Amino acid sequence: MCRQNMKHISPVILFLVFLNVVVFSNTLAAQNENVSDSDERISFENDLIPIFTKFGCNAGACHGSAAGRGEFKLSLFGGNPQADYAAIVRQIAGRRVNLIHPEKSLVILKPTAQTRHGGGRVLKEDSAHGDEAVQLLHDWIRQGARYETKRHLKYVDITPKKQIISNLKQTIHLKASAHFSDGTTEDVTRWTVFTPEDTSAIKINPAAAIAKLNRRGRHIIIARYLTEVIPIEFIAPLNETIDKSGNTNNAVEKTDAIIDSEIQKLLSTLRLPVSATADDDTFLRRVTLDLTGRLPTPENVNAFLTKTDTKKRETLVDTLLASEEFNVYWTLQLAKLFRVRSRDRNPQGAYAYHQWLSQQLRDGVGYDHIARSVILATGDSHQVGAANFYRTVEGPREQAELMSELFMGARLRCANCHNHPLDRWTQDDYHGLAAIFAKIENEQIVRLKPTGTVIHPVTREKAQLRIPGERFLSVDVVDGRRELADWLTDKENPYFAKAIVNRLWKAMMGRGLVEPVDDFRSTNPATHPNLLTALADDFITNGYDLRHTLRQIALSNAYARSANAIPQNRIDDRFYSHALKKPLAPEVLADAISDVLGVPDTYGAEPEGTRAVALIDPNTRSDALDILGRCSRQTSCETSISAADGLQRKLHLFNGDLLNARIGVPGSRLDKLITSGTLPMEIVREFYLAALSRHPTHKEQTFWQQHIDVDVSANAQRAILEDMVWSLLTCNEFVTNH
Repeated sequence: MCRQNMKHISPVILFLVFLNVVVFSNTLAAQNENVSDSDERISFENDLIPIFTKFGCNAGACHGSAAGRGEFKLSLFGGNPQADYAAIVRQIAGRRVNLIHPEKSLVILKPTAQTRHGGGRVLKEDSAHGDEAVQLLHDWIRQGARYETKRHLKYVDITPKKQIISNLKQTIHLKASAHFSDGTTEDVTRWTVFTPEDTSAIKINPAAAIAKLNRRGRHIIIARYLTEVIPIEFIAPLNETIDKSGNTNNAVEKTDAIIDSEIQKLLSTLRLPVSATADDDTFLRRVTLDLTGRLPTPENVNAFLTKTDTKKRETLVDTLLASEEFNVYWTLQLAKLFRVRSRDRNPQGAYAYHQWLSQQLRDGVGYDHIARSVILATGDSHQVGAANFYRTVEGPREQAELMSELFMGARLRCANCHNHPLDRWTQDDYHGLAAIFAKIENEQIVRLKPTGTVIHPVTREKAQLRIPGERFLSVDVVDGRRELADWLTDKENPYFAKAIVNRLWKAMMGRGLVEPVDDFRSTNPATHPNLLTALADDFITNGYDLRHTLRQIALSNAYARSANAIPQNRIDDRFYSHALKKPLAPEVLADAISDVLGVPDTYGAEPEGTRAVALIDPNTRSDALDILGRCSRQTSCETSISAADGLQRKLHLFNGDLLNARIGVPGSRLDKLITSGTLPMEIVREFYLAALSRHPTHKEQTFWQQHIDVDVSANAQRAILEDMVWSLLTCNEFVTNH
C-alpha cells in the first residue's frame, strides 16, 4: 500500500490489523515453543501426502482430477507436494488450516464429515488408521502447518516382491519400508496403497495389508507410496503336477539359450505342460504368413512336405527372410508402425516415406540408424522420405507422444496434464520433449525453427528442452534432436531395443512380452522379463538387425509349438505352452482370398494385380479392406479398435460379394480346374493346399466324397464345389494364422 493512501485508513483499523498480526505471530511462536525436542515434527511431504493418497483424496476421481473437486485441487497422487501445500494452507484465505484451533480446520472437518463434504466421511475413527491420520493432521497444524522437509524419500522396499503360492488358502502379509536420504528407514505399510491389477483374482484387506489369491495364474499387485509405484508378482501354479502323458515332444525338445530356456522356466514354475510341435504343413503356413504375409503355394507345400532334410525349417526361414516378399510385407509392418499415410490428399510424402523404409529394410540397415535418420531428418518431405516423420502428427506435443510410443514403447502422453500416475514420467519430461520438437517446422519443407516453443502448463513459461527421465538440456541448445538421438540409440538405453524386439515378438507369437506393446512401465511388467532383456541385448549385439531377431524367434521351440492346446494348458493365453492363433491382418487376408480364388482384387487406381500388402497409402479406395477392418494410421494401429473380428466382416464373408462374386467367375482357380476336366476330389485337394496349406484329413476327404456325386449335372456339381471353396475361406483355420 503506497504511503499517500495510508493517511486515509482509520487508525482503529490499522491497530486491529496490527493486533491480528501480533496474535497470529504469538500463536505460531507459542505453538513452536510447545513442540518439545521429543515431539517429532510432522513432515507435510513425507507424512501427510501418503495420507491423502491412502484415503483417495488426491485420486483422479476426487481432488486429484484435472479440475479438482469442490474448488479444491490436489496434484494427482501427490506428484507436486509444494502445490498441494499451497492449496491447503494459502488458498481461500487460509481457512483450510486453523492454527489457533487445529480441530476446526477444514482439512480435518471435511474428511471427517463434521461439516458438509461431497466425498462423505473419508477419515473414520473405526477405519483402518483413520484416527491416526486425523491425529497427524491435527499435530501438523498444531506445530505450525509448516512445509519443512528434512529428509527425502530415496526408495521403497516391498516384501514379498515376488512369491510363488502353492496353496490358494494361504494369506500373504505385505510390508513396505521407506528409505530416506538421512539414512533412516520407516515401516510405511499402513500408508501404502496396495491395488490388485485384477480385483477378481486377488482380494486385499487394507487394514491388515493382507492379500489372498482367488484363482491360479500370474497376478500383479501395484504398491504405491509417495512417488514410488512398485509391482508385486504372485504366481500360483496352474496345475498340481505336470502331466506329460500323450506329449512325447517334451522329452526331446532342444532348448535355445535365449528364448526357450526362459520360456521353459516359467512353464515349469506354473506346472504347464507344452503342446506338441506343429506339423511341417502347419509350420510352413505359419512362418510364411508371418515373414511374407502370403500363403505358401500348393507347389511349395508339396515340395516342403516331401523334403527329408533335418534342417529344412532353418533353410525355409532363411529363404523367406531373403525374399522380396519379406521386404514388401515388413515394409507394410514398418509403415503401420510409423503411421505412413498421405496428408491433404497429397500422396508424394507417403510415397517417399514408404520407399525410404523399404530401402532401409532391403539394405539391412540397423533399426538404430532408422531411428536416428527420422529424428534428425530435414528437407523436402516429398523427396526426403525420413522427413515425413515430422509430418505424421500436427504439433510438438503430438510429436513427443508419437516418438515415445514408437521408439520407447512408453505412453508419455499420460504426463501432459499431471505426472504419470503409474510411471516415472513427469510433466517436465513431456513438455521438455515437446520443446525439442517445437524447434522443427513440419510443413512440406521440414526445417529448423529456432523460435519454436511450448508453454509448460504449471510454470506458464517456455518449457526447457529435456531428455525424458534424464536431464534438461542447456538453455543455449537450439536443436536438441542430436542429444535425443544419441541418448535413444545408446546401447544402455533401457527402452529402445526392448520396445522393438517386443513388437517383433508379438508379430511372431501373437502377444507381446509386454502388453500393450506401447505401455512399458514398471507397473506393467513383462511376463518374461529376463527373456525381454536377453532378446534386446542380442538385438544390440547383432547390429539392431530386424531379420536376426525374427530368425531367432522363428527357429525357437516356443514358436514351433502346435496351437492345439491340451487339457492342462488350455487356459494359458500368455506363457506360450502352445501357439496362439492370430487373426490375419486385413491386407494379408485380402491377398489370401485373392490367391486362393485366383482372382485379384482391385485397389483404387493401382495397376491390376497389385497386392494389398504392397499398397502405400491406407486411403487407397478398397471396399474389401474397409470391410476387413484396415487401420487408417491416423492413430496407432496397435491400439486402435479394428473391425477384424466384427460383425460386418463376418456378414460379408458369409453372404457378401467379397467371396461370392469371385468364387466361380471365368478365369478363377475353380473355373480353370473345372474347365480343364480335373476330377472333383482333385479339385478339393487343390483348394485345401491353396487355402490351408495341407491335404484334407481322412474324415474331410470322406465327407466331400459323400457330397460330390459324379452322377449329378455339371451345374449341380459346380455348385457343390463352389460351396466347398466358400466353406474353406470362411472357416477359422483359414482366417487365422495358427
